[in-house]
Amino acid sequence: MPVVDRRVVLPAPAAQVWARATTVEGIAYELAPWLSMTVPPGLRGKTLADRDDVLGEPLGKAWVLLGGVLPVEYDDMTLVDAGDLWFHERSRMLTLGWWEHQRSVRPLTEDACEVHDVLTFAVRRGLAALPGADAFTTRIVDALFAHRHRRLTAAFPRA
Repeated sequence: MPVVDRRVVLPAPAAQVWARATTVEGIAYELAPWLSMTVPPGLRGKTLADRDDVLGEPLGKAWVLLGGVLPVEYDDMTLVDAGDLWFHERSRMLTLGWWEHQRSVRPLTEDACEVHDVLTFAVRRGLAALPGADAFTTRIVDALFAHRHRRLTAAFPRA
C-alpha cells in the first residue's frame, strides 16, 4: 500500500497547534482555498476531546467539496484511536477502498512542535487496474498534505 509521510516544524506550542489543527475551522483553513470538508454526522457538535464517545464508531461521511460546493470525494470516517496530541482515523472513500490518517503533534521545545501526518491508502479495485493509479494517487495525496503543511506554516509564522 502506498504511504505518504509528511512532517512540518512550527514555531508554536504543541497544545496551541493541536487546538487549531483539530477543529472544523482549522481543517477548513488547511484545505482552503480550493477544498473544504463537511463534518460527518457522528462528529457534529463534538471535538476530539469527546473521543471516548466516538472511538471505533462509524462517524458517517464527510464530503470533500471543490470550491466549497462541488462534491468530489467523501471520507466515510471512523476514529480508531486518539490521545491528547494524536489521532488515528480509518476510512473508506469514493476513490480509495482503504484510507488511514495518523496525525501527531510532538512538542520540540516550549515554543515549537512538529506536526507529523502519515497517510496509508489503497486505490479501489476498479481504479487500481488503471496504469499508474497508485503513483498518481500518491502524488495527489502528497501534494494535498504538502499544501496543508504550508497552510499550517502560514497560520503559525515565525516571530
